Amino acid sequence: MLIEIAAMGAALTLGACGGESAGPPLATAGWELVWEDEFDGTSLDYTKWIPEESCWGGGNNERQCYTDRAVNIAVEDGFLLLKARKETFTGPDRPPEIAASPNPQVTQEYTSGKIRTRGLHSWKYGRFEVRAKVPAGQGMWPAVWMMPADDEYGGWPLSGEIDILETVNIGAACDECEGSVGENRHVSALHFGDTSPRNKYVSQKSPLPDLSLPSDEFHVYAVEWGEGLIRFLINDRVHFTVSREEWSTTSPSAAGNANAPFDKPFYIMANLAVGGKWPEESNELGLDEKSLPNQFVIDWIRVYQCTEDQDTGRACMN
Repeated sequence: MLIEIAAMGAALTLGACGGESAGPPLATAGWELVWEDEFDGTSLDYTKWIPEESCWGGGNNERQCYTDRAVNIAVEDGFLLLKARKETFTGPDRPPEIAASPNPQVTQEYTSGKIRTRGLHSWKYGRFEVRAKVPAGQGMWPAVWMMPADDEYGGWPLSGEIDILETVNIGAACDECEGSVGENRHVSALHFGDTSPRNKYVSQKSPLPDLSLPSDEFHVYAVEWGEGLIRFLINDRVHFTVSREEWSTTSPSAAGNANAPFDKPFYIMANLAVGGKWPEESNELGLDEKSLPNQFVIDWIRVYQCTEDQDTGRACMN
């Protein structure tokens, strides 16, 4: 999920393509499950997640208020449901960590759900997986992503951002896409560098091998993150690889550290945004009201760490 996106829809930087073979089974590779949420209960587990309540639009001109209500965040039949709805709602402008005092109230015409492990759980290096079914529709923007637990190198994006999964406008008309089903690509990305507008990113848009819509079925999206190397996978196939030579930070505290900013603990979040700069400037443009109500369905989220090499995580990425 991007903060202060700069024309991402038109200028994605393409990286390694999806022709690489699938990796070995997780146990064989040495990954140990250290945290998970299977969403098997009847409500969100607040020992694992804190819902974000904000209406500021994420810095991307998104149109939703995120709320902590069952109509926007639900756990049903073994799934987490992040639900986007058309309804007028007034709530706090910003989440607590970036809120003014007092935090003003903002009114939006849509609501949705966003959950974070911020302040509860964070990890340095590992394999992070989500099994999910993304929503279709012009203006729908689901994401599972990671942000630094502490901004040790400075504010966004000096301390980095890891986007495991994003899609926008699935099924909408797409002149760039392979196949005949419309927009059918998922996106993984890293954000880093200097403060906006000098921020940098690398990213990859990839379709499924059969060119189907990712909204048709559940898929497993993952990132394997080790010292100096980050690679993104879908259904155990690598579709994007980034090495330390391709990222950087202008933070003075990172001087001489080639692994910065991706060498500190990060937390996980998942959300469904409504509209925003990227989706509304792409494909069929704007927000199609017929896309609502809609939902982002998550089966599980799992975190693994490398038992043989907790310091760098690289032993499990060979």
